[in-house]
Amino acid sequence: MRSSNAHRPCHVHRNGSKPVPLPKDLSVTSTHVAIDPAILYFGTPVALISTLDADGIPNLAPISSIFWLGHRAVLGIAARSQTGRNLASTRECVINLPDARLVDAVDRLALTTGRDPVPPRKAAVGYRHVRDKFAHAGLTPTASETVAPPRVAECPATMEGAVMHVHELKRDDPAEAGSIILAEVAVSRVHVHEEIRMHGHPDRIDPLRWQPLLMSFQRFFTTGDEVSPSRLATIDEEWYRPTAA
Repeated sequence: MRSSNAHRPCHVHRNGSKPVPLPKDLSVTSTHVAIDPAILYFGTPVALISTLDADGIPNLAPISSIFWLGHRAVLGIAARSQTGRNLASTRECVINLPDARLVDAVDRLALTTGRDPVPPRKAAVGYRHVRDKFAHAGLTPTASETVAPPRVAECPATMEGAVMHVHELKRDDPAEAGSIILAEVAVSRVHVHEEIRMHGHPDRIDPLRWQPLLMSFQRFFTTGDEVSPSRLATIDEEWYRPTAA
């Protein structure tokens, strides 16, 4: 006699232990297929990171490995890139957030690097050295208030910050240990264009007026219409503001 679990999907443990049948309410035919993608960029904001090197020369680099927790930002950067070196040495940056209107300026920074000479791996796919990234992109540097690197005047939102910690990624992989760093940035000042401020709330961004530039699998996108309000919106934003110890 067959077990009643004969046709039910099982969760298979990687350690080789006996599979455990899934609960009946999860017993559905799967439409997933296993793939092996080279990248996992399912969609994140584009940011232009401005930094200074040890000689005070500005660098501007587009990234899409970024997220926020409270007033801390986490940036994923190649450790040997000019931006990675600057973050680790001078410990300051500005996170400039472009909107969809700046896509051409952002794309002009693609395949450029502040490294001179250009590392062979990057040179092989078309990267070239550009000393003045602001001029190359057609963007305007403007003075920051709490850090030395300049802000991008055209970006609707900019965040100045200090690099508090630098964490090495992939330390468990001898072949790639130290190749990527996570820079933890404490945001010290936020500047926005008036057009994206929320009416009646001077310290808030209006998500209906803010259209961030996004990257998904090497292609640019932006936000569309609001799909649905979130239950989280019932919590006042001030509830998230960091409180003094």
